[in-house]
Amino acid sequence: MTSSSMAMQMPFDHIMWGENGPAGNHMIKRATTSSASTATILSGSVVPASSSSASPTTPASGSSTTSKAPDSACTNSPLTRSCWGNGFSIATDFDKKWPNTGKTVSYNIEVTNTTCNPDGNGSKLCFLFNNQYPGPTIRANWGDMISVTVKNSLQNNGTSIHWHGIRQLGTTSQDGVNGITECPLAPGDTKTYLFQATQFGTSWYHSHYSAQYGDGLIGQIIIDGPATANYDIDLGAYPINEWYHNNTAFQLEDIANQNLQNHQGPPVPDTILVNGKNKNSAGAGAYDVQTITKGKKYRLRLINSSVDSQIRVSLDNHPFTVITSDFVPIKPFTTNWILLAIGQRYDVVFTANQAPGNYWFRAEVAADCASANSFYGRSVFTYSTVTSATPATTSTTPDSVCQPESVIVPYVSNMVPNTTFLSQVKDLEVDIDQVQVTTNGQNIAVWGINLTAIDIDWRDPTLEYVITGNTSYPQTYNLIEIPDEGTWTYWIIQETAGTPAPIPHPIHLHGHDFYVLGNGTGVFDKAVDTPNLNFVNPTRRDVTFLPGGGWLVIAFPADNPGAWLMHCHIAWHVSEGLGVQFLESKNTIPLPDANWNKTCTNWANYYNGNPVYLKDDSGL
Repeated sequence: MTSSSMAMQMPFDHIMWGENGPAGNHMIKRATTSSASTATILSGSVVPASSSSASPTTPASGSSTTSKAPDSACTNSPLTRSCWGNGFSIATDFDKKWPNTGKTVSYNIEVTNTTCNPDGNGSKLCFLFNNQYPGPTIRANWGDMISVTVKNSLQNNGTSIHWHGIRQLGTTSQDGVNGITECPLAPGDTKTYLFQATQFGTSWYHSHYSAQYGDGLIGQIIIDGPATANYDIDLGAYPINEWYHNNTAFQLEDIANQNLQNHQGPPVPDTILVNGKNKNSAGAGAYDVQTITKGKKYRLRLINSSVDSQIRVSLDNHPFTVITSDFVPIKPFTTNWILLAIGQRYDVVFTANQAPGNYWFRAEVAADCASANSFYGRSVFTYSTVTSATPATTSTTPDSVCQPESVIVPYVSNMVPNTTFLSQVKDLEVDIDQVQVTTNGQNIAVWGINLTAIDIDWRDPTLEYVITGNTSYPQTYNLIEIPDEGTWTYWIIQETAGTPAPIPHPIHLHGHDFYVLGNGTGVFDKAVDTPNLNFVNPTRRDVTFLPGGGWLVIAFPADNPGAWLMHCHIAWHVSEGLGVQFLESKNTIPLPDANWNKTCTNWANYYNGNPVYLKDDSGL
């Protein structure tokens, strides 16, 4: 069973630009030489920052220093992927230092009502970015500004676009979470998001308007930067997600909520899509096909953009060397299968060293993580010297561990201070029967996730409270204040006792990466479990599992003033309230400009003037 959960085209402009980033004042092409001649054609337009209008939310320069400085002459190439240029490399801690390229990469995206048919089963209602499924890939270099102008052409639906995993340092108003960092974008309205790529790696963007992204509003983000392993060719983003043939996401959310009341699981998906494609059980549809050349090393950027499925993937006879988890570079390790929780990303490298032929890329639902599916995902990797055909290769057996993160070791080592946690946890009552999220008034918060339900008002986002100085936050906002910038915070997240069917929850944090100090089954026992927590270079990322029927302890520093959401990334769960938010150093939050207010005014006029408009979930 799955979790027992609750409840038209605008083409891009084109420009020639370098894929692999700065080398002095030059760009580097993808070829096997380090020549800076030919560039790759990508969607987007690059405009000098000086020619763009200044934004009051542009983050401060990343001018702080780090002792881990590379040779400034070191540049990125197939044999030196750890290099980048201008004093930046894989050894740079991107929370402390990043390039400022002086470039803005600009995109236009239109959100439309349309239909789609990704696996040949027949057309259904879809919401799409630029009439594409999945949506277009946004690509930039580390240190670029990213500008995305979004037009909402949906009928009877607002929207907001969240840039998943992007730190949004100094730009909380660009995070794209309606009811927290902005008002929804009304039908017919347009807005421009602007933020800096202070990190590098792979991520995705999606609607954060209730369960809307389940109808197709997903796209990919690539920020080119250094890597912890060498490769010849970047195959780009490779999203994997489940698909439902008949119902819309809003209908599925209602069914999931009704099933919850009857102690049943949510609807079971009909198939798994790989890069937006698959053949169905009757053989209709088409597989995504990737052509590879024998002897070359390839980078593949895996993304789980599902609404309710944890998924394992593999490529027959081609082991993966894993080089990042979410946006965090890690010490490489090799595996045949890799598990992706909803929202997680892994960049992997593999070598085309097998007999020329056709090989299955496999995507299997992770049943051990309480996910289910009526079918499976497949795509084909074809050697360039053979004709593409249905592969005959057989699969290895997937692993069956739902939390395999002990092998994930960040490349840039960081220590989490433990003195504050160890002193405060001694006197903390870890009372999981409480109705609301609680804090010890200092550094530790306790969240019994099944006993709290966030419910925001689209018309009054949290940032509006900050702008007006109103501190009467509704209890249903599940808001915890972190008043002092620089404070380390620790979160004990507990799936509460008595849950009818305990399941793992993929917990996602906005505005920060977190450090995973530990997890376990049962109720967190401060005497027994605290000594086993890891404060020395622990796993660091922005999505991790809360074990089914268990606990999770995470930590992060309050180094990004703003209003930030933390939630389960199962779409039915967050829509039904499984989330909290924290208001970080509200007195130093960079406040948005007049365009932000205009979006809220347009939304209020639309929402208040529509007598049939009802919000029947959390809005997230």
